[in-house]
Amino acid sequence: MKILICGGAGYIGSHMVRYLAAQGHQSVVLDNLSTGHRQAVSPDILEVADLLEPSSLTGVFARHRFDGVIHFCARSLVGESVSQPYAYYENNVAGTLNLLRAMHEAKVDRIVFSSTAAVFGNPQAPLIDEDHPTQPINPYGASKLMVERILADAAGAYGLRSTALRYFNAAGADPAGGIGESHQPETHLIPNVLRAALGQGNGLRVFGNDYSTRDGTCVRDYVHVNDLASAHLLALEYMQANEGAHRFNLGNGQGFTVLEVIEAARRVTGRSIDFAQDARRQGDPAVLVASSDKARRVLGWRPRFVDIGEIIETAWRWHQSPAY
Repeated sequence: MKILICGGAGYIGSHMVRYLAAQGHQSVVLDNLSTGHRQAVSPDILEVADLLEPSSLTGVFARHRFDGVIHFCARSLVGESVSQPYAYYENNVAGTLNLLRAMHEAKVDRIVFSSTAAVFGNPQAPLIDEDHPTQPINPYGASKLMVERILADAAGAYGLRSTALRYFNAAGADPAGGIGESHQPETHLIPNVLRAALGQGNGLRVFGNDYSTRDGTCVRDYVHVNDLASAHLLALEYMQANEGAHRFNLGNGQGFTVLEVIEAARRVTGRSIDFAQDARRQGDPAVLVASSDKARRVLGWRPRFVDIGEIIETAWRWHQSPAY
């Protein structure tokens, strides 16, 4: 297959490109490089374009014939979405509409959409499955849920085949090296913990210690980035034989508190990791843990990385590499 990877110069997107190549598929990367990294993508497959500029999308679809699209482009900072909601709805919703129109005109009828656990809001069950109520508590989650609704409507109106993958906390790096997680600013826990272990950054901060959890800090479900990549390819293959709009939750089914992640990183790195305690961030639920039973049953998804220490170890190798 020849697949368009929107946001393929970013963290998850670049791992997706590498995974597809290993499975014998061809990728074209569409990225505006606002947060993506040019060095993470081979220049011969990079199309610099912007979802908010429809004419640039038309050009990409005119130059290539795609079998499907995997869509990672998004603003994704919860706190920023609360303070800048217009930017999130414009980028995540309007930008996706532009992409879907370009796909429709080019007669490309399969898309895998990078959704999020943030569509659920505060959990009402220990494990969140696909039937859990969707009640996002921040504009980021609301913008992703809006796109899921658009995809469902497009299935009925245009025959678009779509899969929304609601994953929880992407983490880790390809064990083969060369690519990993690097954001500016960096807001994700594991890379910030590892930066603290290296003596980099402005110091590690833990947001909130008064949640109703084992140690008062937030609980999250961490899924390895390569396992996410495998799920996206399985979703594309699933849609070859299945019409409609589909949704799957992706996680490892285990939750770890912030303090447990820090302790696991201390074991992996062999270093002391200090942190400063801070207040809760607006829009952060106490617990987010996935049930991925449906993805395992229907897609045949089998995550390889289930131990938090193993996930952190792959990230630690990246953070110590010259590429980082």
